[in-house]
Formats: sequence, C-alpha cells, structure tokens
Amino acid sequence: MAMKSKEKHQSGRKRRNTGLVLVLIVLICALGIVVYENSGFSKEPSDQTISTVNPERPEITDKPAEVDVTDGGGENSPLPTEDVDVLPEYEPYSVSETEPSKFLTGTGIQVNGSIVDTYSANGEDIIDFKLPENYAKLEGVLTFRGNNFRDSASYGYADIMGKKFGDFWTITTSALQAPDLQVWTGSGWTGQPLIVKWPKSTRQVMNMFDWAKEKDELIEVIYATMDGNVYFMELESGSKTRETLVLGYTFKGAGALDPRGYPILYLGAGYNSHRGSSRAFVVSLIDGSIMCEFGNDDGFALRPWPMFDASALVDAETDQLIYPGENGILYIIKLNTAYDEVVGTLSVTPSKVVKWRYNGVRTGDKYWIGMEASPIIWRGHIIMPDNGGNLICVNLNTLETVWVQDVLDDTNCTPVLELEDGHPYVYVSTSFHSGWRAGVNETATIPVWKIDAVTGEIVWQTDYDCYTVDGVSGGVQGSLAIGKNNLSDLIFVPVARTPTIAAGVLVALNKKTGEEVWRVETQVYSWSSPTVIYNSDGSGYIIYCTSGGYMYLLDGLTGTKLDSIDLQSNIEASPAVYGSRVVVGTRGQLIYGVELK
Repeated sequence: MAMKSKEKHQSGRKRRNTGLVLVLIVLICALGIVVYENSGFSKEPSDQTISTVNPERPEITDKPAEVDVTDGGGENSPLPTEDVDVLPEYEPYSVSETEPSKFLTGTGIQVNGSIVDTYSANGEDIIDFKLPENYAKLEGVLTFRGNNFRDSASYGYADIMGKKFGDFWTITTSALQAPDLQVWTGSGWTGQPLIVKWPKSTRQVMNMFDWAKEKDELIEVIYATMDGNVYFMELESGSKTRETLVLGYTFKGAGALDPRGYPILYLGAGYNSHRGSSRAFVVSLIDGSIMCEFGNDDGFALRPWPMFDASALVDAETDQLIYPGENGILYIIKLNTAYDEVVGTLSVTPSKVVKWRYNGVRTGDKYWIGMEASPIIWRGHIIMPDNGGNLICVNLNTLETVWVQDVLDDTNCTPVLELEDGHPYVYVSTSFHSGWRAGVNETATIPVWKIDAVTGEIVWQTDYDCYTVDGVSGGVQGSLAIGKNNLSDLIFVPVARTPTIAAGVLVALNKKTGEEVWRVETQVYSWSSPTVIYNSDGSGYIIYCTSGGYMYLLDGLTGTKLDSIDLQSNIEASPAVYGSRVVVGTRGQLIYGVELK
C-alpha cells in the first residue's frame, strides 16, 4: 500500500511528494479556467505504450484480434431494474472457513460514550438498505462509486459516436503542507469528484453565484482535493459556481453528498493538518459551515490514526450516517437532520453515536486495524475490507460480526457487490504492502476474488504476481468496476506493478469463472479506478487512467484503445462521469472536465 512510516503511511497510498521547490513552481500558476480544443489530444503516447492482450494470443500493439466474451456479453439493453417491494432476503452466516474468531480477537461497542456488551437498534433506527438505484433521490454520482453497491461512477448515458475525447476545461488547484513537512499536491488516491444535478429550488438557498442559481438546469461538480480545499464548478463549462471552500485538511477520499437531496457534504480528512488532527466533517452546502465533526483523537479507538479515506453512506430512511475510519472504528450516527428549503435553514444535532471496534489476530508493526476502502451495504449488513488482511461482514442492527474472509494483505480497493439471480456476490482484491509477505524487488501473489456474500466463502480466485515499492505499493489499489448491459459478463480490475515493477495491467475477467478475457498493458501502473460508461443502446466503454498521466478510452468488450489523452501528470484519482463529460484531477494540480464524442 502506501507509505507507512511512523503509524502507517505518510501518504496513505500516495507516492512521496517531490518537495517544496516543485510545489512553489507550480503554485505560481494563477487559479483559472482554460478551454482547449481536441486537436492536441488525439496523438499516440510517446513515453508510454499500451497493448491489448488476449491471454490465449500473442501480444498485439495495434488492433486486437476478435475476443470471445463468454456467453456473448449480454444484450444491448438498458440497465435492469428490480421491484423494490420484492427485495431478495439477505441473512448471511459464517461457515468454518469464515468463522470470525479465526481472524478477530475481539470486538467492542460504545453507545453515547458508554461501553455496552450488546446492541440492538430500535424500530425507527433499523437499517435496511435497498437496491443501488434506490440509494439517492438526486441525479448524479453522490458517493465513491455511486451507491451502496459501489457499482458505478457514471450517471446517465453517454453519446459516444466518434469514440474520441473532445474539448475540455481545466481548474487549477494548489498544495498543502502538513505539520511533518509533507506536501500534498492536487488530487490523490482515491480522489473521485462528486457530480450532482441540483433542483432549482435547492440552489436558491445555497451560497452559489447568482448566475448558477438562475439557470434552469445546473449540474455541479464538487471536488475536495489534497490542498485542503473544496472546489465547485459547472460540469459543462468548468465555470465556478461558488467560492472555494477552504477547510485546511488534506482530502484524499471522495466525500459524499446526502442522498435525500439535502445540501450536505460528508467529508473525511486523510492526514493531520496545522489546524489539528485528522477527522470527519459534516458540512452545510448552504453556507459552507461545519455542522458536525468527529473521529479526531477518539479514546475508544485501538489505533491512534484518525484518518478517513473511505466515502460515507447515509441511510435516508433512518437519518443515520455510516462511516468507517482508519482508527478501526465503524461510526453509526443518528443525525436528526432538520432542513427547511423554504426558509433556507439546515442543521444536524446528533442524538445517538454508536461505535463498533475490533482487533485482529495479525499483530505487530506490519499490520494495522482500520478501514481505508469504502464499504458496501446490502439490507442490514455492511461489508468492508481492512488494513489487516480481513474482509468483514457486520450486522448494522446488532453489531455482531457475521463472517470474516482472509484477504491476505493491506486492502485498499473498494469492493463491489452484485446480485446474480438474487444472490449477492462481492468482487474484491488486495494490495502488496512491502514486508508483509515479501520484500522490495520480490513478488507476491495478488488474488482477485469472487466471494459469496452470504457465507464469505471464495467462489473463484485469479492470481497475479506483483512487485512493490516502499510507499508506492503494487497490487490492486484502484477499485474494481462491474460490467452491465453488453458488458454484463465482465468485471474490470486494475493491477499495479505487474508484469514488471513499473508496469500495470487492466484485465477483464469473466464473472462466472474468473478467467481472463482480455488485458490492456501499460508501461506505467495505475492506482486510479476504471470507470464504465454506456451509450443508450447498452454498448459499454471504459475510462482508464494511469500514473504516467494518460487517460484512455477503451472498448469494454475487447479492450481496444479508441483514444488517449496526455494530462501531463500522475493520475491517482478516480474519474466520475455524468452523461458525456468525464471529470478527474491530477497530482499536477489541475482538474479536467473532458468531453466524450
């Protein structure tokens, strides 16, 4: 994973910063918006090669041969929907392989500051998440990978005809120095922007510029970055919609918006600041004020590392915020949200704070408790990988640990859940943290797993041999992307530092068997998460970014490279897409909004 000097990882999966000299050079650039034409983006990369490989065929550097996608790849039909009134039951349990006592030495519960032996949610607070399409009332990408299944970072359909990147805008970001002199620049891992279409009535009570309030329709990009700021811009033009919010903490994770349509931003800091230790925030998007903060220097934590890289989820029906932290605590907070859009008032007054903590059987300075990846939730259960090699399923209404699967290593990629014939499965992988299973210049096995979400048992496993570098780990750091529509047989996985120490691959695996269908190899690895987008006929495409600075448009069925863009700097962040516009930030202190044509 990333650097773990002192407590864990000076960059939390980010590469070491290049120093104040470089930062000062970059900071002389004025904040602004620059609009370019597509002509400079159609060139083939000169310092990075890309190849598409079918595992049964020789390497191909131009156009790949026809690839047989098992079972034909599905029909070009709209996204499937299910009747929310007939939800599949989900009653998970452990088997011998996944018995929690094999992996955890104990758990603890605290309610409103008092440690309790057991917990049971009362009737009005019973959590029961529905299908991902029912997660949010607003249009857009409101949390990391979109919803409680973490199955989409794109919203709506694209209109990809020429299969090219088009015009783009940029916004300049900056840098932030931490108390230990670490300098954080631009957008880092996971760094996904949030994109939301606000109703006009909601815009009237927010601190937007007048032109943004008055537009009939407005889609806003909200981007928290590592310089301690939150940037607001219109998706189409890149024009600032309101003043930048200066919070002064490094934000590596994606944050989340309230799924009920309330103007609330949930945001976790990923590193300590001169303003204090890291923490989580609940921010009003009416005036930018902090309504609530928590997690800093929590005495209930078994690990004094109050970082929040995960992206929160909110249970709209019970008004509860669900937020795991790297301090090893899962927070469930009753918000008591009060929002009056007519008057323009908004508040949260938490009345119940429930905390669950655990300890693992792996001990010593090589292993850590705590959750960096964003959790998935189905019905009343949360599934979350941790820094200590565990994938943990917990009942949110009793805080009983249901099952635990051994995932071998420090896990940073967010899992994805899918219902297949009503049965839930989790797709997940892990990283290669130096010193756990092998050292620098050695390789370790990085499995990609399909896991039965009922029992936690492994359905299939596909292995990759990866290298690592201290502070810039190999393995799967970006999150997996699930295929739908004509890609419904495939899962897409970015694997870093394979087959060589600097290279990386994006692989498409068959969901049923785990067999590799196609792969794209690049000379430089990726920590960014692939993003799948669809035309209205169901045809799927992939946006894939690398630390070499390139963003690729790929055919989802074959891996064929359709176009590429040189963004001039390391892309650790994960893109989000609304319609035909991609937004992603770079470590080089630019946010890009790129048209798909």
